[in-house]
Amino acid sequence: MSLKERVYSVLVISAKENFNASLQSLLPESKYAPVQMVSSVSLAKRVLLERSFDFVFINTPLPDDFGTRFAIEISGNKGTVILLLVRNEVYEEVCDKVTEYGILTLPKPASKQMVTHTLNFMAGIRERLRKLENKSLSMEENMK
Repeated sequence: MSLKERVYSVLVISAKENFNASLQSLLPESKYAPVQMVSSVSLAKRVLLERSFDFVFINTPLPDDFGTRFAIEISGNKGTVILLLVRNEVYEEVCDKVTEYGILTLPKPASKQMVTHTLNFMAGIRERLRKLENKSLSMEENMK
């Protein structure tokens, strides 16, 4: 299946309405569905108990947590690609902290073009993870 035919589920964790609206405009329903938006880490935890997502966007800071700890916590979720958006002033520090967990980081403000490019990178990473998951399942079935 071509990347253009794939549809990715998205969870956006952001307390900023203007950010949410801007991001929503970059997520056409033909390629990103469902797109669920929540405003806090506590709400995101509840949503993630019910289902998994291909992409998780965390627009820091959040009202109940900065967001870094939560990103690290969910980085173990199979197949989920996480993007942490942080103020430019703390970008280097946060990036150094989360990269080892496979979390992508983008400094704010980010242009629409930069976010679009990042979405393409995220799709590539998600597809690679999907192939690894399928390979792992195949190996498990062969062992049985």
